[in-house]
Amino acid sequence: MLMHRRTTLLSAAVLLTAALALGGCDGDGGNAAKAGADDGPAVIAPGKPGEPARKLSAEEAAKEAGDDTPNSADFRYASMMIEHHRQALVLTALVPDRASASSVERLAKRISAAQKPEIGAMEGWLKNNGGEDRAREEHDHSTMPGMATDEQIEKLRGSRGKAFDQLFLELMITHHQGAVTMATEALADGNNVLVEEMANDVVAQQTVEIERMRGLLP
Repeated sequence: MLMHRRTTLLSAAVLLTAALALGGCDGDGGNAAKAGADDGPAVIAPGKPGEPARKLSAEEAAKEAGDDTPNSADFRYASMMIEHHRQALVLTALVPDRASASSVERLAKRISAAQKPEIGAMEGWLKNNGGEDRAREEHDHSTMPGMATDEQIEKLRGSRGKAFDQLFLELMITHHQGAVTMATEALADGNNVLVEEMANDVVAQQTVEIERMRGLLP
C-alpha cells in the first residue's frame, strides 16, 4: 500500500543519514563526510508491482516519501464517501420506529455514531485542501457502489418488524461492501496520507460490521 511504500522510503533515507553521521566519527571523518556529500549515496526504492526498483539519492527519497499532495483520486474519494455515509444515516434513522430486534437497533446506533464524525472529518479535509467544488464536479454520486435506490429506501420505510430487519441488513451489507470497494480504490490510487488513514479506517471498521450483519440475518 501507499503508506507502506512511503514508510519504506522514509526509513531508508533516515538510515542512510544515520550511517553518514556515524562515518564522520572515524579518524578521517572530514574527508568521509565530504565524500558522502559528493557521491550522493543511493536509496533503493521498491518499484510498483511489475516494475523494477529505483535508485534514488537520500534527498530524492526523503522528498518522495514526504510528498502527499492530494490528487484527483483523493478528492473523488472524500466527496463520494461523504454522500455514501449520508445515505447510511438515512437508513439507520429508520431503525428505531421499525426494527423488531434490539441487536439491529444497537448496530444502527454504532453505524450512525461512527459515520457522523467521519463525514465531518472528510468535509474538513476538502475545505482545507480547496477541493469542495472540484470534488463535486468529478463524480456522479448516484453511481457509487453499494448505494440503495430510491425504490429500495421507500420499501424499507414501509416495512416493519422482522421484514424491516432483514431488508435493512441486506441493504446495509451491500452499502458497506460498496464503501470498502471505494476505500480500496482510494488506497490504490490516492496520494494523501490523511485520506489514506480515513480509507484504512473504513476498510477495517466496515469489514467487521459486514460480518456482524451477516450473523444477524435469519
